[in-house]
Amino acid sequence: MEFIKEEIEDMSDPEPSRIKHEDTEEQIDQVRVKEQRQELNEVEDEHRNFTIQKTKAKKTQTCTQCGKSFSRKEHLKTHMRIHSGEKPYTCTQCGKSYSRKGHLKTHMRIHSGEKPYTCTQCEKSFTHLKYLKYHLYVHSGEKPFNCDQCGKDFISSSNLKQHLKVHSDERPYVCSLCGKSFSRLNSFKLHQKTHNEVRDHVCFDCGKSFTRAGDLKHHQRIHTGEKPYKCSYCDKSFTHSGSLKVHERVHTGEKLYDCTQCGKSFTQSHNLVKHIRKHCSVSQ
Repeated sequence: MEFIKEEIEDMSDPEPSRIKHEDTEEQIDQVRVKEQRQELNEVEDEHRNFTIQKTKAKKTQTCTQCGKSFSRKEHLKTHMRIHSGEKPYTCTQCGKSYSRKGHLKTHMRIHSGEKPYTCTQCEKSFTHLKYLKYHLYVHSGEKPFNCDQCGKDFISSSNLKQHLKVHSDERPYVCSLCGKSFSRLNSFKLHQKTHNEVRDHVCFDCGKSFTRAGDLKHHQRIHTGEKPYKCSYCDKSFTHSGSLKVHERVHTGEKLYDCTQCGKSFTQSHNLVKHIRKHCSVSQ
């Protein structure tokens, strides 16, 4: 009987056991992303708990403007800058000012290139902890903040908050010069630069200036030769994501631009414009 039992055990297939204990690379990456985010959350929780313990102390310093109370005089002093607009901490390189020393320290990383927060999955680095936390959602595919009106998902509560203005038609930021209104403060600030002709993002290679940091970043690829957008069908690369999208239509055959006169379709808008001009000249 023992011989038969042993033989049966030897004939058992080891494959299910191997599959059960063997994780795919993708599963391992998912676990690592969750572990790193958990570590970041634990650090934030510790800091938050420490802050809560400190605020449990007797609050004797009260703001005369809004009634908010603080346990320390220096905290009230910092808070009062919200009402006064005072920004005593100024960047020596670009002149931008801040109400808090910590905010200036974070800003200075733009000039120094320091990025102390690094993703363990792709080694991409960031100037601020919150940017790393948002980036980790790219690896995990998570978008935990959901719009209850259209079902669209977002990686941060601030992005969801901005999105909700689309449904409410709320545009609280109004330009005093032309009356144009905006749902986002950043969009409003960028618009004001068009009136003031402010171009505070300067290329160190050629001196050309831009109103947006993103436009400067795209421009600098002319000097560096960087082409980060790679075609998934061939080896061609592009400096702009829009150029990649147009190029990939060559492979997919997608034609988004239709002629209303004859129904002919085109992959690029300028080809449709040329085609319509031809129709107009024929009809005339």
